[in-house]
Amino acid sequence: MSGLRGLIRTAEGWAIEHAVLTVTDMGGRQVAHVSADAKGAVLTEPLPPGVYTAVFTAAGFVPAAHTAQIGADGSGSFGEVTLAPVADAVELPPAGPWMIDPMHSSVVATARHLGIASIKARFTELSGRIDIGRPAERSSVQAEIKAAAIDTGIKMRDDHLRSPDFLDVDAHPIISFTSSELRQRGSDTWTLAGELTLHGERRQIELDLRYGGYGPDPWGGVRAAFHAEAQLHRNDFAINYSAMVRAGVAAIGTTIKIELDIEAVQGESLPQF
Repeated sequence: MSGLRGLIRTAEGWAIEHAVLTVTDMGGRQVAHVSADAKGAVLTEPLPPGVYTAVFTAAGFVPAAHTAQIGADGSGSFGEVTLAPVADAVELPPAGPWMIDPMHSSVVATARHLGIASIKARFTELSGRIDIGRPAERSSVQAEIKAAAIDTGIKMRDDHLRSPDFLDVDAHPIISFTSSELRQRGSDTWTLAGELTLHGERRQIELDLRYGGYGPDPWGGVRAAFHAEAQLHRNDFAINYSAMVRAGVAAIGTTIKIELDIEAVQGESLPQF
């Protein structure tokens, strides 16, 4: 026995993964609440026979409602439902490969110092590729940062951060990220999940991602802009050093804020200036 089933699609026929079906009875009581799978399919538990209201919602799309009939066997089908994008939805970049432009991108890590101030470290060597999919949830990201390319503006501190006390760049020269999932939260906001490799440790993290749009650049190419943020705990990556631990004060805080401003160029290669 199955319950209410069907497919949720865009006007172009793409599955809307993570769309939500909410079913209420004629008295307005919720009887089912399920999310779509990667194919846009939804299926509830068997329901008592009768007439119900099925409401379909998804971030970035206009909600829709349909009447659903459940038969004596507890099952029913609404077939295929098409959701329209909201009027103010941001136009997504064209599908295909996009290369991260290190000249117009930045990665900044901010940590508390002595509990009273902040240290900002910029990583100046970044590379990577973004593959935009359709639907957008099928997109993927791969990026690398050279750990030694850390710059806080003070050479002595930078050398210490490169040492085995912190990043240990000789043993672990590359910081890498490989995405595993992209979930839409709003018309231009997403959650990007993936695996971060840092200091020889691998951890699953989530980035709060905001899409800034795309358009032509002065060099004949097309660019897309993104801003992402994440909170990391250095202890998760076996970076446990504290120069002032005996005094009961952590020289550098355990929580690190990461901010990324990314420009990506459409195509398989970066322009040559």
